Amino acid sequence: MRIPGNLLQTLGCAALVSLMISPVLAQQSVAELQVHFDRENNSVKKAKLMVKLGEAQFEQARLAGKDGDNNAVDATLEKYRDNVRAALEALKKQHADAEKHSNGYRQMEIHVKEGIREVEDSMLAAPVPYKPPLQIVRQDLIAMDEELISLLFPHRPADKQLAPPPEKQP
Repeated sequence: MRIPGNLLQTLGCAALVSLMISPVLAQQSVAELQVHFDRENNSVKKAKLMVKLGEAQFEQARLAGKDGDNNAVDATLEKYRDNVRAALEALKKQHADAEKHSNGYRQMEIHVKEGIREVEDSMLAAPVPYKPPLQIVRQDLIAMDEELISLLFPHRPADKQLAPPPEKQP
C-alpha cells in the first residue's frame, strides 16, 4: 500500500510540532503539579503526588541539561530536594509511626532513591563550577533516604550489636 506524499508531509510536520511543544507542556505540568503539591494537605496524597512531580522535575532537569542550562538544572533539583523535605515533614507530622502507616513513606523512599540517581547523573554531566550545589542536594537526599529507612524499619537487625560467640576451650 502506497502512502500519498501529502499525508507523509502532514504527519512529519505534526510530529515535528509535537516535539517542539513537548518541553513547553512538560514545564506547564511541572508548574501545575507544583501548585497542586503545595496546596495538598493530606500527607499521603502529597507523598504520592511527589512521585509525579519528581518525575516531571527530572524531565525538566534533563531537558535543561541537554540545552546546556546548568543553572536551571541546579534550581530544578534543589526544588526537588525541598519538595521531598516538605513531603517527609508532612508525613512525620500526620503519620508519626511509619511502621504502622507506611503507605506514603514507601513511595517516598523508592522515589528518593531514584532522585539520588538523577542527581548523580546530572553531576556527571555538569561542568565543575556547577557540581558543588548538586553535591549538597545529593547529600541531603541521602540523609532523607536514610531517615525514611530508619522510620520504616526502626528495629533493624543491623542496629543491634551481636555478642561475639564464646571461644571454645580445647
